[in-house]
Amino acid sequence: MTGPLHRLINELDYPCLAGEKLAAFVTGPGARVLFLSGDPATNLETNDVAAILPELVKAFPGRFKSAVVDRAEEDATRERFQVWPVPSLLFFQDGRMTGVISKVRDWDDYLGEIHAILQGTSASANIIARDGSVRT
Repeated sequence: MTGPLHRLINELDYPCLAGEKLAAFVTGPGARVLFLSGDPATNLETNDVAAILPELVKAFPGRFKSAVVDRAEEDATRERFQVWPVPSLLFFQDGRMTGVISKVRDWDDYLGEIHAILQGTSASANIIARDGSVRT
């Protein structure tokens, strides 16, 4: 693996989580973000979001912890949280899912939506259900 996803995990030390560590991260205290990357070889947006995530962390210093879902756990994670598009950033607060941002967005859209998710005021922090309908 090379590129931004590799850098995120191997150079910037973002944890790549599976199993019990993934479950503990999601249910942990405070605000947390899980990166569902998808396959960087087949989805060009994966590397874009992998490059953007560290910049988002810098834009919100100390506001949330971030981790990457191990590729082997992605299908189960997508099923568990009913999030199908990749790449996606899944937001949690004290063990409760609070929002999802899927695909690449404009910088200002990321900042506005993350701010709203962290404040609990996001009108668009919807979870995309398997059948294509949107649940809040």
